[in-house]
Amino acid sequence: MATTGLQVMGLLLALTGWAGSSLVCATPWWRVSAFVGDELVVSEVLWEGLWMTCLSQWGKVQCKAYDSGLALSGSAQLCRALTVLALLLCLLALPLAVVGLKCTHCLGDRQEAKERLVRTAAALFVLSAVVFLLPVTWTAYVVIRDFYDPSVASPLKRELGPAIYLGWVMALLMLVGGAVMYLGSAPRGAPPTISSFGKSKPQARAEQSKGWTGRAGRQILSSGQ
Repeated sequence: MATTGLQVMGLLLALTGWAGSSLVCATPWWRVSAFVGDELVVSEVLWEGLWMTCLSQWGKVQCKAYDSGLALSGSAQLCRALTVLALLLCLLALPLAVVGLKCTHCLGDRQEAKERLVRTAAALFVLSAVVFLLPVTWTAYVVIRDFYDPSVASPLKRELGPAIYLGWVMALLMLVGGAVMYLGSAPRGAPPTISSFGKSKPQARAEQSKGWTGRAGRQILSSGQ
C-alpha cells in the first residue's frame, strides 16, 4: 500500500544526494597534494578533479580546465562518463517520481500506475547511486595505491580530497532514498480467494473440517448403539 510520507521522504533524500553528487562531479577536490618538487610546501596546494585542476597559493586559487579530455587516462575518462551517467539517471527518475507520488494528481485515481512509476523511479535512484559509487571508489583506490607505492615519486603522490568522502555520503543518500521510495510504494498484498459459496478458502476449509468431524462422531455413536 502506497504511503505518502515514505514516498516524500525518500524523494527528498534522493534529491539531496543528487544535488550533492552534482557538486562532487564539478568540484576539483577529488585529489589533493601539497608536494611541489621534492619538498613539502605548506603555502601551495594542488587540487585535481575530473574536469580541472586548481592551485592554491597564499589564499589565492587559480583553476584551469584540462586542455584535452582525450589526453587523460582511460580510467579518468571512464570516471567522467560514469558520473555523468549517474546524474542523468537521477534526472530521468525525478519526473517519474513526481508524477507517481500519491499526493499528486497527474494520473487521477490510477493508484496502481502511480505506484509503478514511483517504484521505477526508486530503482533508477538506486542504480544511479551504484553507478556513482564506482568512480568515487576507484579514484580512492588509485590514490591510496599510488601513495603507498615506493616507485611513485613524492611529487606525484596524492591524498584523498574532500570530494571523495562527500561522494560516498551522497551515493548513500541516493541509495537510501531510492529504497525508502520503493518501500513507500510496495505492491498491495493479494486479496483472499473467494470460494463458490462466497467465503474465503481458510474459512471454507474450517467449516468443511467441522462437517467431517460431526459426521465421524455420528458414525461412532451409531456403531456403539
